[in-house]
Amino acid sequence: MSNQLAPLIIILGPTGSGKSELAINLARLFSGEIICADSRTIYRQMNIGTAKPYLNKKNVRHYQTKVFIDSIPHHLLDVANPDQKFTVGQYKQQAIKTIRQIQHKRKLPFLVGGTALYLKTIADNFLIPSIMPDLSFRKEMEEKIKKQGIDHIYQRLIKLDPLAKDFVQANNPRRIIRALEVIEKTGKPFSQLRKRGPALFNILKIGIQIDRQKLYQRIDRRVEQMIKMGLVEEVKQLLKKYPANLSSFSGIGYREITNYLNKEIALPQAIQQIKYATHRYARRQMTWWRQDERINWIDKQSSAIRLIKKFISE
Repeated sequence: MSNQLAPLIIILGPTGSGKSELAINLARLFSGEIICADSRTIYRQMNIGTAKPYLNKKNVRHYQTKVFIDSIPHHLLDVANPDQKFTVGQYKQQAIKTIRQIQHKRKLPFLVGGTALYLKTIADNFLIPSIMPDLSFRKEMEEKIKKQGIDHIYQRLIKLDPLAKDFVQANNPRRIIRALEVIEKTGKPFSQLRKRGPALFNILKIGIQIDRQKLYQRIDRRVEQMIKMGLVEEVKQLLKKYPANLSSFSGIGYREITNYLNKEIALPQAIQQIKYATHRYARRQMTWWRQDERINWIDKQSSAIRLIKKFISE
């Protein structure tokens, strides 16, 4: 490989598109290890609702900081409890360290996931603003979200910083509050403070392309499977140990089932809401990524194999 930077393969795609299975197959073929890039699967005990890649797998082994799925090491999976803070800065630091360890072993690292901010932080080496947390400001914003809804606060952010829509998810209260917090403290748009550092790795980006209606059908089947696997019971058990206002519970699936358990909506309504919310999330993911001309879009595994063979032989 002519580029002096060490290689990194990024596998991305909308939720439910089959990233995990593709990544496992590719990692097996190219002697690789997987680094998860998902802001939800970082949480322990939140398994069904986050569609952990080891669900429905028989060959799974947890070992220290790694999870072996079909004998392929997965890193940055199950790294925090639901009540623990896990920042983008922490993710970046741990992901870079892990990628370099994999490369040092002469294995090929695969960064796999659907959280655009996690992927961009590594791919573009975003320098995270070092602004200390303001707990009183965060509490104030959390109260406003409760009273006025998350969209009201998100629109406030976009008004102050229109470019924030490219990397702050509309359904992620933690990221919205953090962006507003940085603006409040610095008087500058959050997007202006997200500067790029020098490239860290020689990167090949592969995106899964899938027909929208087919994707929706896959999402709907997966949601129904989550219910059968015990999503309601999972949320019920979590709520015995953790308060529902934690940011970890803001993920799709957990908030709707929490509303059901609080008797605010019926179960069929909660299930339908999960499906629709996941459809919307998938559309937003594709909107973000369509702007990135470096992504090689593929619709079958053989295309990914050809791209990787060419990449590592150059």
